[in-house]
Amino acid sequence: MKKDIILAGVGGQGVLSISALIGLAAMKAGLFLKQAEVHGMSQRGGEVHSHLRLADVPIASDLIPDGKADLILSVEPMEGLRYLPMLSAEGWLVTNTQPFVNIPNYPELDLILQEITRVPHHLAFNAEEMAKEAGSTRAVNTVMLGASIPFLNIAYEKFEEAITDFFQSKGTEIIDMNLAALGKGSDFARKGRGW
Repeated sequence: MKKDIILAGVGGQGVLSISALIGLAAMKAGLFLKQAEVHGMSQRGGEVHSHLRLADVPIASDLIPDGKADLILSVEPMEGLRYLPMLSAEGWLVTNTQPFVNIPNYPELDLILQEITRVPHHLAFNAEEMAKEAGSTRAVNTVMLGASIPFLNIAYEKFEEAITDFFQSKGTEIIDMNLAALGKGSDFARKGRGW
């Protein structure tokens, strides 16, 4: 088993948390992982991306070559498009459709969504709405994490354990809200892929 994942978003959207939670779930599942440094201006609302590689054998490099990513998981739609050259022919783009407009010349959302629909394997949805239903719009990243689960070959329970450990110091209410957000994202992705 090998999965190469590009995580993309804008600073402050929780890309680091997604990476940490996937890493925690992977370790609980007995997998090896390598993560490249997060690139971008995470403190200033700039673009942020990270390479995350999972496998059941040791991994030599932390960087994913162009055209080899199995999954681009994007918390922001334009940022998902930015990394399409890294996606393999069979890879999936899983993205939130709600933009984080942080530049004056941000493209028309309709144009971005048109480009997303041209990607042969894509899953695009309003993660913000699902996060709100789960209890907080701050859980958009956890909804996106949930949407990645059907693509990762890691048991759902490992992600539940990872969330419980990760948010332990925040209390039961935050854990429960994140578990609800995880479930919403996972359920949507499974239905979207016909599982």
